[in-house]
Amino acid sequence: MAEGLFNQLASGKAKAMSAGTRPAGRVNPSTVKVMKEIGIDISKQRPKLLTQEMIRDADKVILRGCGAEECPLIPRDFEDWDIEDPSGKPLQTFREVRDEIKRRVERLIGEME
Repeated sequence: MAEGLFNQLASGKAKAMSAGTRPAGRVNPSTVKVMKEIGIDISKQRPKLLTQEMIRDADKVILRGCGAEECPLIPRDFEDWDIEDPSGKPLQTFREVRDEIKRRVERLIGEME
């Protein structure tokens, strides 16, 4: 969600890449559905494994509730967004998470300007 929202809202001024320490085999279909509801198609996205190179090359790293045991690649300068994982929950929870991520992405882009 964050990658799709950021890349649309940043309008080409910056680019986001999402990755995880234990990526799923595919993007959750409910995530795809709630993003389509706001005009963002992430159906072709694939989960990616977080690498040290990704962290090294990033200007800003955002984690989602990731502690040192889960994320051994934590950079010194990062921001941790403690956002609920909607997996296995009703579609409304996915919408609420999407909207919270959107608010945070808008704030992040505003800080970059």
